[in-house]
Amino acid sequence: MSTATWRLITDDDVTASFGLAADELITRWVGAGQSVPTLRLYTYAPHCALVGRFQRLESELRVDYCRANGIPMNRRPTGGGAILMGAGPLGVALMLPGAEGNVYRRARDQMAQVSEGILAGLRSLGIEAEFRRKNDIEVNGRKIAGVGIYRAPSDGVLFHASVLVDLDVALMLQTLNIPVEKISDKEIAAMSARTSTVRRELGRDISVEEVRQAIATGYAQVFDAELSPGDFTPEERDAIAALEREKYLTDEWIFQATAVPDSAAAARLKTPGGLLDIRVALSGRIIKSIFVGGDFFAADNAIADVEARLRWHPAEPEAVAATLRATYERWPIELESIPLDGLIEAVQTAVERAAAAQVAAL
Repeated sequence: MSTATWRLITDDDVTASFGLAADELITRWVGAGQSVPTLRLYTYAPHCALVGRFQRLESELRVDYCRANGIPMNRRPTGGGAILMGAGPLGVALMLPGAEGNVYRRARDQMAQVSEGILAGLRSLGIEAEFRRKNDIEVNGRKIAGVGIYRAPSDGVLFHASVLVDLDVALMLQTLNIPVEKISDKEIAAMSARTSTVRRELGRDISVEEVRQAIATGYAQVFDAELSPGDFTPEERDAIAALEREKYLTDEWIFQATAVPDSAAAARLKTPGGLLDIRVALSGRIIKSIFVGGDFFAADNAIADVEARLRWHPAEPEAVAATLRATYERWPIELESIPLDGLIEAVQTAVERAAAAQVAAL
């Protein structure tokens, strides 16, 4: 097998909008053959709060706190949960060409495979970690990194990760919409017990640059890749700036207000594929509108089709289940990571709650 050549880009103190736009644009261009496969290792400044592709921002972040304290908010192209980025967490973006339609099949297995580069890098520093749960890298049961995945229409594939070299737990509790009554020392200690950082595991103030070099070497070894240090080309920077303006600096992308009104009902269900957050509005016994969100990994067009098929649809459980089964038959790869039975249960629970709310309002 011949050695692959990847461009290595390292940048620091990027804004939320630029960081995300750059990852998506290069993924698009790699898929189309306009850019070379790229490993990007970078940090954000100032702190920013990022939600996953299908999450409802107002449910995941303390929007008022972020606005009052100048913490930018944005939405990733990859799925997964809300995170706080800054100078301490190291962003990892691996952008490769991929075969059409295969990225969401066994999404967890693919994320585990790509995570081997991070695991190798941490191992070289003396940290034994493992890929566990849906998309976490853990050390002795404590999360030290999260992983996400996205396929561009051009078939470029983006693997996202955030490696916690350091983490401001108190700020994270203030920023993310975590159900705690008061940000106390006890709550900070409890959250710290569920996460870890590279610095904590090593017991020393290791620099982000040292961790970055270790992870770069880990990827080179695991994937037999030659890393060629480089930067974005002028053409790439122009295209990144355009995508940033058109998408990642717009409220339309960041907030993505659902058409489901606040008076509708919702249901949240934990599944092996991630959290499902379903919101529906009824008109009599017809589903007038529906929002399918959560921290799962799936293709945009498949989720859009689920919502479209259930819009102005009979609310009877058998009819809903039949339509969802038919949708899964159309998108077997793109929806594979979301358990069908779980989605049926969550939708039907939300419908039942909305029907009960209608009765109560009479």
